[in-house]
Amino acid sequence: MAKVETMSLDEKLDMTLKAFELLDAGDRDGYSRLTRSIPMPPYLAMTAKKTMGADFLINGGWNLSEAEAEFGADWLNK
Repeated sequence: MAKVETMSLDEKLDMTLKAFELLDAGDRDGYSRLTRSIPMPPYLAMTAKKTMGADFLINGGWNLSEAEAEFGADWLNK
């Protein structure tokens, strides 16, 4: 299995703060793009898959790197 680059908590918090700055400035698209680039925690990704379906995650442009590292590359198709 390929090694996944992880993002530190500080990096995630920094990106979240930048995303809220974009939202405050009225840039909803920038906010959405930046928040979706932050790795979704595996437990949230699995919950989203179970409640909204794999297509929601696949088509949503979410960063699922941490979920793939925990559950395997094919976890959305299982």
